[in-house]
Amino acid sequence: MADDETSPLLSAAVKGKANAHNRSGSSESTPLLSNASNTPHYDGEHDDPDRDTAASIRSHQSGRSSTQKASGKTARRWPSYIAMGLLAVAIVVIIVLAFIIPEAVQEYAQKAAVIEPTNLSLESITTDGVRARIQANFHLDASKVDNDHVRRVGRAATWVAYQLGTEETKVNVYLPDYNNILLGSATIPPLVVNLRDGDMTKFNFVADITPGDVEGIRVIANEWLEGRLEKLRLNGQTDLTIKSGLLPLGTHPVSESLVFEANSIPAIPKYNLTRFNVEDGPMNGSMLADVSLSAFNQYPVELDIPELAFDIFVPGCAISDPFITVAEAVTSEVHVKPRSDVEADVKAVIRELPKSLTRICPDSTSSPLDILLKQFMHGDPATIFVRGSSHPDGDTPKWIADILSSVLVPVAFPGRTLDGLLRNFSLTDVHFSLPDPFADPGDPDASPKVSGNILVTAALPSEMNFGVNVTNVRATADVLYKSRKMGELNLQKWQHANSTKVERKGDEQATLKIQSRIIEAPLNVTDSDVFSDVVQSLLFGGKPVRLHVNALVDIMVQTTLGNLVIKEVPAEGKIPVKPLPKGSIGNIDPKVGSITVLDTTSDSITLQALVNVTNPTPYTAHVPFVNILVLNNDSILGDATVENLDVVKGENSNILVTAKWNPSIGGHLGRQIGRDLISQYISGWNTSITVKAHRDSIPGQPTIGEGLSHFNMTFAAPKLDLPGRTPEEKSRFIRDATFHFLSSTATFTLVSPLQHNTLYLDFINATALYNHTEPVGQILYDLPFAAPPGKSQTPRLPVTWSMGSVGYDAVKKAIGGRLKLDAYAEVDVRLGNWQESLWYWGQGIGARIQL
Repeated sequence: MADDETSPLLSAAVKGKANAHNRSGSSESTPLLSNASNTPHYDGEHDDPDRDTAASIRSHQSGRSSTQKASGKTARRWPSYIAMGLLAVAIVVIIVLAFIIPEAVQEYAQKAAVIEPTNLSLESITTDGVRARIQANFHLDASKVDNDHVRRVGRAATWVAYQLGTEETKVNVYLPDYNNILLGSATIPPLVVNLRDGDMTKFNFVADITPGDVEGIRVIANEWLEGRLEKLRLNGQTDLTIKSGLLPLGTHPVSESLVFEANSIPAIPKYNLTRFNVEDGPMNGSMLADVSLSAFNQYPVELDIPELAFDIFVPGCAISDPFITVAEAVTSEVHVKPRSDVEADVKAVIRELPKSLTRICPDSTSSPLDILLKQFMHGDPATIFVRGSSHPDGDTPKWIADILSSVLVPVAFPGRTLDGLLRNFSLTDVHFSLPDPFADPGDPDASPKVSGNILVTAALPSEMNFGVNVTNVRATADVLYKSRKMGELNLQKWQHANSTKVERKGDEQATLKIQSRIIEAPLNVTDSDVFSDVVQSLLFGGKPVRLHVNALVDIMVQTTLGNLVIKEVPAEGKIPVKPLPKGSIGNIDPKVGSITVLDTTSDSITLQALVNVTNPTPYTAHVPFVNILVLNNDSILGDATVENLDVVKGENSNILVTAKWNPSIGGHLGRQIGRDLISQYISGWNTSITVKAHRDSIPGQPTIGEGLSHFNMTFAAPKLDLPGRTPEEKSRFIRDATFHFLSSTATFTLVSPLQHNTLYLDFINATALYNHTEPVGQILYDLPFAAPPGKSQTPRLPVTWSMGSVGYDAVKKAIGGRLKLDAYAEVDVRLGNWQESLWYWGQGIGARIQL
């Protein structure tokens, strides 16, 4: 086409030198097609970006000169000759400029041309495109041309060809890198350009723009949105009819290419979310979202965007999964002004959530909704996707609907951190359960458990104006004391909950009070030292202990859309733990009832006893198994075990305790301490024992055992509940004695604390005293006799009287009556295989004196 006879003026421009000057960049002051350097022409040749521009300018110059000469004719002949002469000169000049110096003029036009776009506005939307008003300023600035020769030739040429005009032109824009897909067409009305240096041409025209292949637009848009569009090459083609004044310069095929690098392609403008409100919809199972967006338009573009419908999607589980439709949205009419803020209102309706949104993903514990909410709640932008509605409004032109429905645009929805959303976390009516000794390691039953009432106050964001009811909760929490982690509370099972909304008052936020009864939540103590500090504060601090809780809470919420699970909502709060009342240890008041011997060895006794204790604390507990050491004077005398114990507030009766008496583990000193302790106990002295936990006190929980082992708990030895009418009588092993004066013998009534086992006395060396110090007589007996369960009477034991003593005289005087005597005895006792030598000191024993 470049060699067509109808285009002599542009042929030289098309075949200009290949080494034309390249421009270094583009700006508002450079030609619109300046980026076409070295791009392939549609006819196979390479474009010189300066040539077509120069040719067009030369054509305009020639046409303008012809018009000026022609218009100068008058009725007088001499002016006609002058005009014809001038016209001939102009034609010669145009020919010379067109065929002899096109390259100089082309270079001049390229470097001197300055185009300043001032406004682009949308006049109207038509059924097949848009009518856009384009406003711009054009002038040639010779000072931008460095070459003096080129500058002089260019000025001369543009002085001769003052103006250049075009007819109505249709420009088609193609994508050469995408199989020459038609991107769009623009119909440009006739234009006239002033070519003299410094003369300003103001463009103000309306162009009809028609989109091309929708598939091409979709491909380009998606690559741009996905960040894969490194550059964009456009090729514009048209048949351009030009003239200079009244002189026609023919129709010329023109092809120019533009290359846009990635950094020069406009990006999606940054926007701010100025309003976001969600409320229940008018129909059951629906919600309405009202959103306002604000963005700054930095371009000289003005247009009115009509109401448009969109579908909103979220990603599925995997990249290959189809997107999930969650809402339908409609935008308000948007007025875009040049270089100003743009406001847009969006209203969306959310209907019943699809199952694919809440279904757990394969090889995961989260659903697509969980993933989206997690991003949002951690303050990260949650990406949603927007696409033109597949069922647009009837007033929307089909070409707009086709384009919008073919492009999926990712939109970053700004997240908001939910720190502080759940507050005032408290736990009351606490019940503790120790671990199951038979549970496998790692099993929740292998940890102590906590039960109690949880009360949480949740702040409702102002954007939430829909009905919500919390039905279940679960949580994992770190428990800290004085900023040090003590353990972890793991509530993996859903716990039933209920909630009550408290409406906002004044500037206060609306809140939601959530109540739940947690049952046996495992508490894993991770730091024995911190746990020990907590126990110490509870036992001796006298003030409530405040435990700090940092939790991640899963909440099952009932809404109009159905049941939603909001996972890992951060929550924090304090749990006040009441200390033990003063004197609590002494108020335990243990009492021993029935005792049964299970096993004996030469050094130890294993027995079971029913014990009554008082729980002075405000807490209850379940104890599957616990073992403690029994000490006296820092010497281990044995251990005690309790199984399947439910501790309630106040009195706890008939607690079955299994104990092993084995002071020999403390060596000779231990045996002596054990011997003295039993002797003091059966003598009715005020004795005390110390109990202490150890590492293996609670199976599978050595950390708790070590923490508790720092504390010794000492209290009075449990009193025996022996048969009798008075408390004093119930505490005595020897109830009464009978002395036979003439036979010099004595018998004693014994009460054994054992209900199922017989105790044997193998040797007795006893002295009876009157008035605490005066000897009455001595009993020395080495024949074994039995003390069966309950009351029993000893055989007659021989008495050697202390003749002439005050005590002896007191006995004689009391014959036939009673006398209060004291007794000190050394006794060898035997119980099964166990033997021990004990001593006994009894006071105020009521003795009958008989002949």
